[in-house]
Amino acid sequence: MKIICIGRNYAKHIEELANERPENPVVFLKPDSAILPRKNPFFIPPFSNDVHYEVEVLVKINKVGKHIDAKFAHKYYDEIGLGIDFTARDVQAKCKEKGLPWEKAKAFDGSAVVGEFYPKEEFDLENLKFQLFKNNEIVQDGNTNAMLWKTDELISYVSQYFTLKKGDIIFTGTPAGVGKVVENDNLKGVIEGKEAFNIRVK
Repeated sequence: MKIICIGRNYAKHIEELANERPENPVVFLKPDSAILPRKNPFFIPPFSNDVHYEVEVLVKINKVGKHIDAKFAHKYYDEIGLGIDFTARDVQAKCKEKGLPWEKAKAFDGSAVVGEFYPKEEFDLENLKFQLFKNNEIVQDGNTNAMLWKTDELISYVSQYFTLKKGDIIFTGTPAGVGKVVENDNLKGVIEGKEAFNIRVK
């Protein structure tokens, strides 16, 4: 399976990082080795002093698809989840300065937290509330109604470049409020009141 991530899909997050608003979705990949094993803590990698959390709604693909029309995209997933795209912001900044790819900053081991998945029928996907709590305080408070590109649009766009396969996961972008993690932080993700993950930082 592969992890397909969407960057710059919430306007306020674009603003907080002083990025340019893209004409099309920004797409990057994480390998399966990026997935943080269940019940494991997240270890801050030794090559970064500025790792940020980015909570995101996840979509799990349930069948093979290529060149998917947006109006049919809903047939390619039946579960929604929540996760974290950990980002070594200092490493990313250096990559950006030199026009280099982001993988060292985004795709390192343990950089993808994949929480519980739930049937999509339980939610209004156009108005889905989700939060990230850091040490029991809300640091990110998002709603899919603020997405620049909706879930079905993302599936259609991504499928023009990559064949989607069963088990693939799409990270749909993060809202504003990203920030640094430090040792002993506790991060809890909640989607419409349901706890999707709860991890400790080491």
